[in-house]
Amino acid sequence: MEEGRKFDEDKLRWDLLPIDCVEDVVKILTFGAKKYGPNNWQGVDADRYFAALMRHLSASRQGELNDIESGLSHLSHALCNVVFLLWFEKHNINNKE
Repeated sequence: MEEGRKFDEDKLRWDLLPIDCVEDVVKILTFGAKKYGPNNWQGVDADRYFAALMRHLSASRQGELNDIESGLSHLSHALCNVVFLLWFEKHNINNKE
């Protein structure tokens, strides 16, 4: 059988995304939705997510792998905070308190 062709050279390479890391962010989002309600994060001041990002990075850097409250990776929390900050930027939202 002849090999098929697919012209996808210029398409986004979703196969390069480490899906297990994305799943970790979804775990953080699920934890937050249970605690605060779905998408509650969208109404919080972005500066608070920057502060949370730095706290999680600092804790990770100091050798604490998992957040005490959630039991989930500090780096997963940090990545989630970056996703929030990126979302605010992409949607041009400046939700200062």
